[in-house]
Order: sequence, then C-alpha cells, then structure tokens
Amino acid sequence: MTGRYSVNAARAQRLEALGQRWEFEIDGEGYSLSTELPHKIVKRLADLDPSDVAGMLELLLGEEQYERFQRHEVSVQDVQALVEAYGRDSGMFPGEGSASTSS
Repeated sequence: MTGRYSVNAARAQRLEALGQRWEFEIDGEGYSLSTELPHKIVKRLADLDPSDVAGMLELLLGEEQYERFQRHEVSVQDVQALVEAYGRDSGMFPGEGSASTSS
C-alpha cells in the first residue's frame, strides 16, 4: 500500500515554488492574481462565453482591481498576452488550451 496523497502538502509545494500572487503592471500601476484559483471561480470562468473577456478579467482580478484595470486603454491582444503569461507562469492553463480570450 502506498502512502496517502496530501492535498495540503502538494498545495504548499506549489505555493512555495510559485508564490501566493502573480503580479503584472500596466501604465505603472500594479495588479496581482492568485496563483491558486478556487474551484468556484474556475467553474464560473468555464460558464462564461469564450468571447466574454470582461467577465473573465473581472473574475480573475476581483471587483476592486477590475475597476482600476478598466481605466486603462488595453486591446484584446494585450489581454490575451496577459492571460497567456499568467497561465504559463502559474501553471493554470497547461498546454495549448489557454485561448480563453480568443473569439
């Protein structure tokens, strides 16, 4: 019999390797995303229409950060690059399936 898998230990290892937050900036203003998304947020992301970039950003950033983020002039390509970098760096969207901002 093998040992029991510890979700808490695995999570602690991921957070130690990746950190608690993934940070980015635009126009000198800083933002951060959690490196671990709660399952309920992932479900809500999956329920969004693939073209709902605003809804996806609001879920990822949270209300306060999303409100600040909206003040910047960003393109769909900016958002797609941001989401791809986040997915790559956090391991959130492995493989080629990270095109959640494509329409």
